[in-house]
Amino acid sequence: MASLHPRLAADTRVLGETDLCWLRWMNDRRFPWLIVVPKRNGLREWHHLPVPEQQAVLEQVNTLAARLERVTGADKINIGALGNLVPQLHIHIIARFQDDPCWPGPVWGQGQPEPWEEGDTPDWLGKLKAQG
Repeated sequence: MASLHPRLAADTRVLGETDLCWLRWMNDRRFPWLIVVPKRNGLREWHHLPVPEQQAVLEQVNTLAARLERVTGADKINIGALGNLVPQLHIHIIARFQDDPCWPGPVWGQGQPEPWEEGDTPDWLGKLKAQG
C-alpha cells in the first residue's frame, strides 16, 4: 500500500483521488496550486513510471491544468516535478499571474507560505470541483 510523504501531507489538503493518483491542493493563499501524486511507493522520477501510467498521469495533469486555467484566468500555468526536497514523485500545477509575489520567477523558495485557516478554502477550489 502506497503512502503519502509526510511533507506533502502537511503542506497540502485533499482534492480527491483516482485509482492511480492522490489529488491535492497546496495550502498557500498566495497561489492556486495543485499537486498530483502517483500512488506508488519508492517512485522518485517520472521516467520510473511505466509508460501507460505516465500517459494516465499526464492526462490527469492536463485536465487539471486546463480547469485551473479556466477558473482562475491565470496568465500562465506552471507544471513541474522537482522533488529536490520531497523524494516522492509529485507534479505541481500552479496558476501564475503577472502581479503575483514571485512573478516572473519560480514560486519555490520565495517568501513564506500563507496557509488557509482551518475550514477555509479558496474560491477557485469550489469552481474547480464544479467543473469535475
